[in-house]
Amino acid sequence: MKRLTRDQMAARVARDIPEGAYVNLGIGLPTMVGNHLPRDREIFLHSENGLLGMGPAPAPGEEDEDLINAGKQPVTLLPGGAYFHHADSFAMMRGGHLDICVLGAFQVSTSGDLANWHTGAPDAIPAVGGAMDLALGARDVFVMMEHLTKSGESKVVAQCTYPLTGIGCVSRIYTDLAVLDVTPAGLSVREILSDISFEELQQLTGVPLTRAV
Repeated sequence: MKRLTRDQMAARVARDIPEGAYVNLGIGLPTMVGNHLPRDREIFLHSENGLLGMGPAPAPGEEDEDLINAGKQPVTLLPGGAYFHHADSFAMMRGGHLDICVLGAFQVSTSGDLANWHTGAPDAIPAVGGAMDLALGARDVFVMMEHLTKSGESKVVAQCTYPLTGIGCVSRIYTDLAVLDVTPAGLSVREILSDISFEELQQLTGVPLTRAV
C-alpha cells in the first residue's frame, strides 16, 4: 500500500492554505508545512512563543539560536515579521485572530473531537500546553497525522479514548492515505492520496465514511 511521506503530507496541507491567512503550525509534523508554502502566496505564520511572520527553516549553518518556534526548532523571520511577549501571542490565539491552525493528533473522532496531548504513557508530559487554546481559538483546525498507529489501528475513531484537547473543533484531517472533511453528517472523503480504493480506506479507517460530492 502506497503512503505519502511526511514531506508529501506537509506539501498537501500547504496547498490548502489560502492567500492572506494567519496560520499557526503546531509542534511536530505540522512544522514541516512551513517549508512547502507557495512562495507567491502571502501567508502569515504565527508561533505561540511570540512570533508572527515566520519563514521556512534556515539553511544548515545559518541557524540563530535566539530565533526558534514553539518546538524549539530554528526558524527564519520574513521581512515585516515581528516577535513579542507570549502573553500577547496567546491573546491572538484566544481572541480568534488565527484563520487556521495545523495540529498533530493521537486520535480524531468522527465528530471532530481532538486528542493530541496525552496517551497515558508513563513517560508522557501531562500538560496540554497551547494546543487547547489553538484548537478552540482558530477559525479552522486542520489535523495532520498518520492514518494508522504503529500497530495498525486507525487514529480516526468513533470516540476518542485519550484525554481530549478540544470538542468538535477539527475541520479537516490530513493523513498519509486521505483527506477527510468533518461535516455535520460525519466524515467525508475529500481525496484519497494512496493507491487504495474507497472501500479499502473505509475498512482501514473503521468508521463510516462518505464520498465528497
